[in-house]
Amino acid sequence: MTQYIADRRDIDFVLHEQFRAEDLSQNDEFAEFNKKTIDLILTEARNLAIKEFLPTQEVSDREGVQFEGGNVKVPESFHRAYELLKEGEWVALTEDPDYGGQGMPRVVALATLEYFVGANFAFMMYPGLTHGAGKLVESFGTEEQKKLFQKKLYTGEWCGTMLLTEPEAGSDVGALTTTAVENDDGTYSITGNKIFISGGEHDLAENIIHPVLARIEGAPAGTKGISLFLVPKIWVNDDGTLGEHNDVVCTGVEEKMGIHGNATCSMSLGSKGKCRGTLLGEENKGMRAMFLMMNEARLLVGLQGFACASASYMYAVNYAKQRIQGKNLLKALDKDAPSVPIIQHPDVRRQLLNMKVYIEAMRSLLYYVGICDDRREISEDPEEKETFEGIIDLLIPIAKGYITDRAFEICSQGVQVFGGYGYIKEYPVEQLLRDCRITMLYEGTNGIQAMDLLGRKLGLNNGKPIMDLLVEIQKTIGEAKKIESIHGYADKVETAVNKLGEIALHMGKTAMSPDVMKAFAFAHPFMEACGDVILSWMLLWRALIAATELEKGAKKKHVAFYEGQLKSVEFFTHSILPITHGKMEAILTTNGAAVEISEASFGG
Repeated sequence: MTQYIADRRDIDFVLHEQFRAEDLSQNDEFAEFNKKTIDLILTEARNLAIKEFLPTQEVSDREGVQFEGGNVKVPESFHRAYELLKEGEWVALTEDPDYGGQGMPRVVALATLEYFVGANFAFMMYPGLTHGAGKLVESFGTEEQKKLFQKKLYTGEWCGTMLLTEPEAGSDVGALTTTAVENDDGTYSITGNKIFISGGEHDLAENIIHPVLARIEGAPAGTKGISLFLVPKIWVNDDGTLGEHNDVVCTGVEEKMGIHGNATCSMSLGSKGKCRGTLLGEENKGMRAMFLMMNEARLLVGLQGFACASASYMYAVNYAKQRIQGKNLLKALDKDAPSVPIIQHPDVRRQLLNMKVYIEAMRSLLYYVGICDDRREISEDPEEKETFEGIIDLLIPIAKGYITDRAFEICSQGVQVFGGYGYIKEYPVEQLLRDCRITMLYEGTNGIQAMDLLGRKLGLNNGKPIMDLLVEIQKTIGEAKKIESIHGYADKVETAVNKLGEIALHMGKTAMSPDVMKAFAFAHPFMEACGDVILSWMLLWRALIAATELEKGAKKKHVAFYEGQLKSVEFFTHSILPITHGKMEAILTTNGAAVEISEASFGG
């Protein structure tokens, strides 16, 4: 079938019309990234994704990885794809070109990655983890560590990963038992076992650099005593040459529901007493280092889920235009009426429009976080920087938790539009549904994202970030009220925003009261309500631009797209926001059934 990943027209709309990404080129840091350059980058990324990465998706899912004697072989097709990724310097999109990056704005990098991840999610995990390891080295490494590892990682010559999770210490990182003992030469002997390590072992590169969380002997218990170490698969000598194999061994790979092309490994460190690493950053500050990197990692996971959903929607809408089945409902009694494409059936149209509005709004939300990061980066005003940082911190649990929840639902709807064909492996929506599911789990389950939103982000800086965000939303509402065609939608969004403010105040107070357990039982519904309202803002913002262009007399080729934006906000405000109001009323009750029911009453 025809191959689709993402809607280029919508990507261009968000980048150039909603966020005016080319304006970043007025700053020296992004001077070369004018509109022409951005468009060329996206065209090249799209071509690479469709022509080279997408053909590997189905075959790599079928082949999976091969584990034998501690060694892991990735699907054969990944080797060419990875070489092309390295040649094009696509591993470290936002990083310094002197170290192998492209130095591009984050919002442009997100658009680029949408194509790559949509083409093959499992494959893109390898360079994604590699970039993350390189960022840790850049942020916390000594000059010696940077010299040895940073460019090797950013160029993709070596790969990277992250050894965090242990059998008895999943989300509770403070319970980890991996230990580190300092040696006479300043290195550390590492001993422990890690599980669920994405890309922990493979044959894409000659060396893999493992950032490892461990506890130095005598360090405090819990997260306060955790340090971060660099542990290479093959030891790197002071002159940059490779030495002996380190005592880091893959003991097995997991058979998973999805992302079959990525090696999810169990790793043994120091089973022979010969695992060496170097301290990365300060002693007992490993978790602080990880938290500083968390925003970028969680934003990427949100993009991963979204990219699966975007691809599923593209496949579904094009399938619905081509699949002939059943008569048009208005001609159901006409025995001579021809069968029609299923996109003419009202329920299929409802499903597709539901997918459409979420895809459009989630793309805008993810890119909004990206443009906020870019503006924070170039701003010379400390107060403005703080404002952008606060908004980013507030939105990250929504960009990860809420978006991946919705993304999985959209992938499920994609299967539904295909009907029985969607359930078989012949069509890509089946794989997208399986692959997408992991995004709700790793980098902190979505329940943890909800707890982070309520417990940390809501009250951050005395509530300034949420107030700053509400100010931005009100600006859009005010502008939209000036346009007759969308005035009514602006009113509905404003009502929802005001209600959310009430809910946020209620949840903040309840979380600080003796009813704290009840509050956190509603943390996930609260995250859902926040996400719904923020998406309604994004759709109103998009409609504001579309309505303005239509009033000015948009070119004929753009009219259908702009009219579609008005229908998106109409559908969301009439069909989804009323459900959100019901959620918010339920949150206000803060009913205690979930925390008051006895364990025995659950049965089992």
